Amino acid sequence: MPKPSIIRTVTSLRQAIGRYRKAGDTIALIPTMGALHAGHLALVRLARHKAKRVVVSIFVNPAQFAPHEDFASYPRTLSADLAALSELKIDLIWAPSVREMYPDGFVTRIEPEGPAKAGLEDAFRPHFFGGVATVVAKLLQQVTPHFAIFGEKDFQQLKVVTTMARDLDMPVTIVGAPTVREKDGLAMSSRNAYLSASERAVAPTLHQVLKECASRIKDGLPIGAALADGRARIERAGFTVDYLEARNARTLTPIAALTDGPVRLLVAAKLGRTRLIDNIKV
Repeated sequence: MPKPSIIRTVTSLRQAIGRYRKAGDTIALIPTMGALHAGHLALVRLARHKAKRVVVSIFVNPAQFAPHEDFASYPRTLSADLAALSELKIDLIWAPSVREMYPDGFVTRIEPEGPAKAGLEDAFRPHFFGGVATVVAKLLQQVTPHFAIFGEKDFQQLKVVTTMARDLDMPVTIVGAPTVREKDGLAMSSRNAYLSASERAVAPTLHQVLKECASRIKDGLPIGAALADGRARIERAGFTVDYLEARNARTLTPIAALTDGPVRLLVAAKLGRTRLIDNIKV
């Protein structure tokens, strides 16, 4: 089985992308930080339907980690990642070093607003979306894809990236892909590997509560009451809740009723040392 090309310098990447462009091939990019799971691989399969050439980037981006966060311990499984991507017959893996992405003298940073200042992830990780927007902008400039595919699990991130691409007139279509879940409903995430066996048994509570809240809201229970009950149940299960919110799915602005929608429920909570996020539409 032919293995995908692994490219580590911008110069080599541009040469490869130039060949695709010269041939008239469409290109899809899936940005990742590695530690690939079935959710990532679903993005790759979607990309295969969208474009002739599929590029996966693997880069653990230090700019989106605060000093107290898990950059050093973030799972790095490059050999397994390469094997999984080879099975899916992608064309190219873009795996730059930190020095290649942020060379000496790098001083430019994108500071997004709008959905990046919605009081969700940004309230707990104020550094995060500046780091995400900067690295994604670089990846889009480097790969020049026709499509870039992101999972809906990181819903606020998807909105930030979509807004940035629109506002900066980037010639790319941002595609959101449905969240891939374990059989018990837990959203797939590289950070699930941090969960102990007992924590893993409790973790699906987040998705269960989201579904219950969505059902009760659709049945007419006021949003505030449904969310208050949901927060209490999550806390009883052993989580520390950062937020459980109902937001407009287009703008991420707060809403009080279904008529303010479309409605998206978003949750973030810590279970032990592991922080989990999830969301569903109502």
